[in-house]
Amino acid sequence: MKHRIVVLGAGYAGAIAAGRLAKRLHRDDVEIALVNADPDFVERVRLHQLAAGQDLPVRPLRKMFAGTGVQVRIAWVDSVDADRKTVELIGEQGAETLAYDTLVYSLGSTVADFGVPGVVEHAHQVASKQAALRLRERLNQLRADETVLIVGGGLTSIEIATEIAEARPDLKVAMAARGGVGDWLDEKAQSHLHGAFERFGITVHEHADVTRVTEEGVATRSGAEILAQMTIWTAGFAVHPIAAASTLTVSEAGRIVVDATQRSVSHPDVYAFGDAAHAAGVGGKTLRMGCATASPMAWLGADAIAARLTGREVPDAPIGYNSQCISLGRRDAIVQKVTKEDQPTSKVDVGHKAARVKELICKATVWSVNHPTLMVPSRRRSLVETGAAAPVATV
Repeated sequence: MKHRIVVLGAGYAGAIAAGRLAKRLHRDDVEIALVNADPDFVERVRLHQLAAGQDLPVRPLRKMFAGTGVQVRIAWVDSVDADRKTVELIGEQGAETLAYDTLVYSLGSTVADFGVPGVVEHAHQVASKQAALRLRERLNQLRADETVLIVGGGLTSIEIATEIAEARPDLKVAMAARGGVGDWLDEKAQSHLHGAFERFGITVHEHADVTRVTEEGVATRSGAEILAQMTIWTAGFAVHPIAAASTLTVSEAGRIVVDATQRSVSHPDVYAFGDAAHAAGVGGKTLRMGCATASPMAWLGADAIAARLTGREVPDAPIGYNSQCISLGRRDAIVQKVTKEDQPTSKVDVGHKAARVKELICKATVWSVNHPTLMVPSRRRSLVETGAAAPVATV
C-alpha cells in the first residue's frame, strides 16, 4: 500500500507543505490528500484589502495542484482521532472518514473574542474570506462621516485601519487598543506609523481595554464609551478547537505542541504547521502566529517528513525571524528589521520603498503557493521500509 499523507488546511502552511511533499516523495510510494473547506486559496495577508473594496485574484486549489499528484478534497474537518489515525470530514458527498499514515495539521486560526460580550453579535472581523466580504458589504452601507472603530493594536489592526481610511476618506476611522499601538517597533518606525495615522485622520485610543461591544460602539474598563456605527474586532486570534478535543498534546491556547521538526510530542505520526502549532523558535521563545512563521514551519516540517520516510538526515534547525512588514494603505508601509528572536533593530524602511518591498514579498509568497512543485531544488525519492531510522541533523 502507498503511504497516506493527509494535509488538513490549505492556507500558506498547508499548501506549501503539500507541494513540497509532492516534490520530495515518489508518486509510486505516497498518496497526498489536501483537505480544505474553501475551494480557493485565500491570501489571508490581503484580507484587509478585500474588506476595503479591492478584488483579489481567484486561485482554485484543484487548478493549482493539477498534475502534482496532490488530491484536493473540499471538505470541513469535523474531528481528528489521533489514536485511530483517522479524520472525520463533512465534504461534497456528505460525512466521510479519511485514514492516514502521516497527518499534517495546518487548520490555521480564527478570531479570538476573549469572552468579551457582544463581539460575536455586533463586531465584524477579517479572519476569513467570508468575514472580510461581510465587512466589505457593511462598509459599503456606511454614509459619510460615520465612524468605523477597529479594536486592537497589532499588525492586523493597523493594516485594516489604514486600508479603510485610504479607501474611504469620507469615513471617520478610530482604533481602540488595550496597550500602545506599534510600541514594539523601533523609534523611527513608530514615528512614521503615527505620522500615517495623522495623515489619514485616524483617531487612536491607547490603553483602552474594551469590555463590551454594542450596536453603538464599545465600553471600556475605565467606564468610557467609544461610539461607532461599525466595530471591527482584531484583538487577537485563536486556533480551532479540533486539536484540543483530540488526544494530541496541546498548549493552554489549544495549539499542538511540536518538537524541533514540527512533529507532535505525543503522536509521532502527526505534524503541525502554522498558527495551529506551538513551536519554539530561536532563543526558545514560542513562535507567534502569522505568515512569517507559517511558511518556514511548512518548509522545515515537510522536509522532516520526507527525510524520515526516505531514511535521510532530518533537519531540525530552529526557525528565526527576519522582519515585520506592515502596510499602511497601498502606497505606504513599514519594513522593520528584527533579530532572529523577533526583537526590533534600528534598520527600518518606510514609505514607498517599504510598500514595494511588502508587495514583492506578498507576490513572491503567493507565486510559490500557486506553483507548488516548482523552484524546489530536490529529487523525488522512494520510501524506506517502515520503522527504518533516520538520523537527526545536528545544529
